[in-house]
Amino acid sequence: MIGHRIYVPSSRGAEIAVDVYVPHVSREINEQIRRPAVVICPGGGYEFCSEREAEPIALRFLAEGFNAFVVWYRVGYAPEDKKRDHEAAQWYKKAAEHVFPLPQHDAAAAVAYVRANAQALHTDPDRIAIMGFSAGGHLAASVSALWHRREIWEEIGLSPEDVRPNAAVLCYPVIVSDDDAHRGSFVHLSGTEDRRIHGQYDVLHAVGEHFPPTFLWHTFDDETVPVRNSLRMALALSQAGVTTEMHIFPTGRHGLSLANEITSTDASLQRTECAAWPAMAARFLKAL
Repeated sequence: MIGHRIYVPSSRGAEIAVDVYVPHVSREINEQIRRPAVVICPGGGYEFCSEREAEPIALRFLAEGFNAFVVWYRVGYAPEDKKRDHEAAQWYKKAAEHVFPLPQHDAAAAVAYVRANAQALHTDPDRIAIMGFSAGGHLAASVSALWHRREIWEEIGLSPEDVRPNAAVLCYPVIVSDDDAHRGSFVHLSGTEDRRIHGQYDVLHAVGEHFPPTFLWHTFDDETVPVRNSLRMALALSQAGVTTEMHIFPTGRHGLSLANEITSTDASLQRTECAAWPAMAARFLKAL
C-alpha cells in the first residue's frame, strides 16, 4: 500500500498535510486499475481536526475499494477558557489567520492534487468524492457549492475543474448559520461572533444544480448539530435537482464517526444501526 503523508501547496505559502492511503496495485488483480477516491475532511468545529474522523474512515473506505486521502486543513484555535480577556484576544488573533477561505483552499487543493496525480495514485480522476464530518461536512459542502467560483481558487492557482468534487458525502454536517447553527463552527470559520457575517458562509445560499451528487446522514436526536441542518440541505438539493441519498437514524450522539468500537470505546458513541453508513455511502458512490 502507498501509505504516507505528503504536503500539498495551498494559499499564502502554506503546505497542507495530506495522508495518502492507496492499495498496492497487483498484476494478479489489475495493474491498470483506477479506483474511485474519497478526500476526507475530519470534523472539529473549525477548531481542530478530529483523529477519530481521519485514519479510521480512510481504512474503512479502503476496504470498500476506494483510495482515501485525509486532509489536515487549517483551523482557528480556541482556548479552553475563553472567558479571560487576554485569552480571548489571543484566540481571535490566531483565528483571524485561518478564516474563510483558507480551509476551503486546503480541501480544494487536496482534491486538485489527487486529480492531477491520478495516474500515479491509481485513481479515476472523474470519481473523486469529498467527504466531511460535522464542521468538516461544512467544509466539504462549501467546496461542493463553490467549486465553480473561479475567483475563490485563483489565489491557489487552480481552476474550477481542478477542484471540482464528483460527489459529496456529508456526515452530520454543519450547514446553516441561523438558529439551527452550530455557532462555534461559524465563529471559528469567520473569526467573529457577528451572526450577520456568519450568514455569508451558510451553505444553503450556494446550493444549485452545479452541486455534485450527495450522500447525507445524520441522527435525529443530535444535540450538537441539529438534524435540521441535513433536512434543510436535502430540501435545497431536491429543489436544485441534485441526485441525493439521505439517511436519518433515530438516535445517536454527535460525532459518531464509524459508530463502533474502532472509533470510540465509549458505548454512547457505538450505534449498530448507524455503523451501516459507510457501506451505504460506498454503494451510492459506486453507482454514480
